[in-house]
Order: sequence, then structure tokens, then C-alpha cells
Amino acid sequence: MVIWIHSLTESDAGQTLALIDLLRQRGIETKEYDWSPLPAPGVLLITSCHDSVCGFVRNASCDGGARILVLVRERELLAGGAAWELLRAGASDVMVWDGTSEVIDDVAARFERWNAVDEILDSAVVKGNLIGRSPAWMHILRHVIEIARFSSASILVSGESGTGKELIARLIHTLDARPRKGELVVLDCTTVVPELSGSEFFGHERGAFTGAVSSRDGAFALANGGTLFLDEVGELPHTLQAELLRVVQEHTYKRVGSNTWQKAEFRLVSASNRELRPDKNAKGFRPDLYYRITSWSCYLPPLRERRADIPSLAEYFVATTWKDGKPPRIDEDVLEYLMARDYPGNIRELRQLVVRMVQRHTGLGPITTGDLSEEERPQKNPGRRVWLDEEFERKVRSAVALGATMREISRAAEDLAVRSAVAEEDGSWHRAAKRLGVTDRALQFRRAAWRQRAEVANGKVGQTPENEE
Repeated sequence: MVIWIHSLTESDAGQTLALIDLLRQRGIETKEYDWSPLPAPGVLLITSCHDSVCGFVRNASCDGGARILVLVRERELLAGGAAWELLRAGASDVMVWDGTSEVIDDVAARFERWNAVDEILDSAVVKGNLIGRSPAWMHILRHVIEIARFSSASILVSGESGTGKELIARLIHTLDARPRKGELVVLDCTTVVPELSGSEFFGHERGAFTGAVSSRDGAFALANGGTLFLDEVGELPHTLQAELLRVVQEHTYKRVGSNTWQKAEFRLVSASNRELRPDKNAKGFRPDLYYRITSWSCYLPPLRERRADIPSLAEYFVATTWKDGKPPRIDEDVLEYLMARDYPGNIRELRQLVVRMVQRHTGLGPITTGDLSEEERPQKNPGRRVWLDEEFERKVRSAVALGATMREISRAAEDLAVRSAVAEEDGSWHRAAKRLGVTDRALQFRRAAWRQRAEVANGKVGQTPENEE
């Protein structure tokens, strides 16, 4: 494992060397921070906490894409909620380090855990099934991976219909590290008939009711040793919710028609397309059951909040649908249409749309606008400014409300554009410049400006560049 080490003040050079030596003793190699917009894990040493430090963390973490641990020399520096500000800026953790070796064990342990999570994130089991690399999606996947691999806790997965809740449940089961793990049992709560719900969940004995000609295992017995996925758990009848309280907490139950308690060890994953939290007025869902099924919660963002993933999702659906040789690429005009379109059905609706285009497509060329059926074609030109959406406007309005100046907003937007372009072009500054419509020299100057701004804020040089272009 290799991480970068950086200090924003020259006076910490000795502490930086000491930290490098202590980490090397624990098997972690280090390098200098290279001011690259590509995400890379690292440690930031600070002796003060102000806006420029949060700005550095935001840039270095690529808005949370890279793991950054911030070490402060004195706890007083975290007064006034500074630690929360650093976390909001993109830091993964904030710790106090007095220069001794004890804390370094915790630093090493954190990077080992984060590295293990990121290795799974980059594995075929994740990248081949849960498509997308947008910051919002990456954050969710890291959260899910850590819970799944390093705990056996129950999880509630919420999100609109079509956001991939069952895929997440299957990933949790796949990554569960229990030895001799059992099967994944899926139960759609919308299909449970109230009159037969007891048998569906708990099973029944022969003769327990009319038609029970033989005994039967219920969902809890079938999931023994494995994972039980309750899809749309919010649709369970209120009376059945009460019956589930004991089995969810104690993992014990009785079959219908039996007086014998049965034991079932299972991991519970639940899903809902509506809000179940008691403080959100989830009518009809018991608060006591909510807290039993929600050791952890995970909210899957709708497709409109991760539009950057639409091209890769569409290409994936083309590849998995196309059956005759190399799959065709998607024409730029079609991609722009897909990016601008609304998806009330989220990923499921996008997949159905792409499948229809593939079914209409013929030849060896790209999928073009003619492969869209007439009723699906836009009534007017969607244009090339689809990035200027409600989410962008909301961010700008929030910045203005918080007192940001025009120059601060412009600089932040330009910095983000540069980091995103370089990342999209796999670290090539030349291709990123071409993509953004600026010269190579402009991007190289901006890279130098990032470093100079951080140094100015910490007293290393005399002035801040006024013109970055």
C-alpha cells in the first residue's frame, strides 16, 4: 500500500519525516503529494484549521473520491466543529496525533480497512454488476461493502423503484464473510397474502389449517445460515409486523400449529421504496420494527442524482443485450438525449429504453437517433447544455446563500471541471485540455495555482495569483 503524506506548513517537516518512518515500520509506503486531480489516498498534517485547509481536502480527495486522513497536533484545533467541516470537505477521518507511535497503529488500521474496501470496489463482482463511478454512487458502494464484509448486521436499503435495491442485497450476501454461508432467500412482501402470511414466514405443521396436508418451512427456516431479503418490507400488514418483532430480534419463531420454538441464524436485509423512519411519519410501519431491521441504513440515489453514470450504464445494457459479435457504440446525439431525459423508473427504465434501441438497431455502425421509436423522440432539441440542471442551480443557490462571492463560485466550478476532465481522461492533461476547450498551458498554470494558493494560505509565499488563466 502506498499513500501520500503532506503538510501545509514548512515547520512540520520533522513531524512529516517521523510519520513516514512510523508508517513504513507498519508496512505502509509513502510518497510526496503531487497535486494531481486523480484520487489517491493520503495523510494531511495540519497545525491550523481554516477555509484553505478544507479547500485542500476537497481538491485532494476529489470530493470524497480518495481516502484522506487528517492529523491535527492539538485537540484545540478541532474546537467549533472543525472535524465535521473537514469530513464534509471530503476527509475520511480526523485524528489527534501528539507525535507518538500509539496513534499510528490506528492510522495504519484505518488505511488497511479502506484499502480492503477499495480492492473489493474495484473487483469484478462489483464493477461487473453495479455500474457507475460517480461520487454519489462510489460513496454508497463503499458504505455497503464495508457493512457487508466486516459485519453481520441487518441493513435497510431504501430508494425509489428501479434504483437497484435487490442488486445491493445480492452484493451484501455475496460479500458476507461468514464461513459455510447459506443461501439468499428473497421474499417480496407485496405478494404475501395476509391469510397465509404466518405460513409464508414461519412455516406450518401438517394439519395446522385446512389444506395443510404436509409440513412446510417458511422464509426464516429457509434462510437459516444465510441471508433473508425482505423486499418492500414497508408493505407488510401491521398485524404481521408485530409478529415479526421477536424473530427479527431473537431469531426464534414457532411454526403455525406448533408449540416448539425454532432457531434460525440469518442476516436480514430489507428494502423499501418509501420512507420508513418514524420521524418522517411513515404511516402504518411500526417504529419498534423499524429499529430492529435497521442496524444500518443505505439510501440509493435516483438516476437523476447520478446522471454521470448514464453513459456507462447505457453501454453496459447494450453489451449485455447485443448477441451478435462486438456490441455497437452509442452515437453522441443519442448519449446527449439519454443524459437529458427524465427517468421516473430510474435504472430499470433506462435499461428498457436501451433494450428497445438495440432491438431496432441493424448493421455494424453505432446506435443512432433513428433507433429511437417515434413516441420516445424528444419534441424539441434537448441541446448540449444538459449539465445546467436543477442540481447545479441548487448548488449555486446554496453557495450564494452561504455568502460565497462570484470569484469563489467561479474558481470552485473551474477547479472541479479540471479535476473531472483529467480523471475522465485517465490522468492525461493534454486530452483534458482538449476536452475543456483550453490550452495545455492553461491547465498546467492552474495546477501550479492550486499549489500556490495552499502555500499562500499557510504563509509559505508572498501573494496569490490573481489571474489563473
